[in-house]
Amino acid sequence: MRLIKGFVLAIAGLFIMITLLSLLIPSKVMVTRGVVVSANAKKVFAELANLRNWQHWQPIFKSDSLKLNFSMDSTGVNSFCEWESGGKKNKFTITGIKEFEITTPLSREGENDVTNTITILPLADSNSVQVEWRALTKLKWYPWEKFYGIFIEKITGQGYEDALNGLKAYAENH
Repeated sequence: MRLIKGFVLAIAGLFIMITLLSLLIPSKVMVTRGVVVSANAKKVFAELANLRNWQHWQPIFKSDSLKLNFSMDSTGVNSFCEWESGGKKNKFTITGIKEFEITTPLSREGENDVTNTITILPLADSNSVQVEWRALTKLKWYPWEKFYGIFIEKITGQGYEDALNGLKAYAENH
């Protein structure tokens, strides 16, 4: 009985220690990727502002097996695209448009929303632009979510890079 009591106290102490340690980890994680595109800023912005155009360059949208459902108007604030993958519904919604900047959260059932902000920065003395994709994930206070946050960049970063490279290839060749 004494051994069991000691074991339970040790496990409880370990859980409390891990929880306290996780409180020191930030609850917001930002993943940033960028690419230089040899194209006019207006042309690149037109590709970003219309979710139907994402089928030209976004690897997720290029899948033939994926059934994409777009809002009636796929351009502008409140336009959206929905699809299902892995048995979960996903949704991109354009929530903000500024000059050469688009904000579009990605919602996925059972997961934290990821706020995506894509900014186009014209480069001086050239017909090129830098496109920057920032993805902000807000984590809950749970220790396992906080520790997962440490690895988000490694897990999702390549997807953002692939999307930007697809945008670059499409914008430069069409």
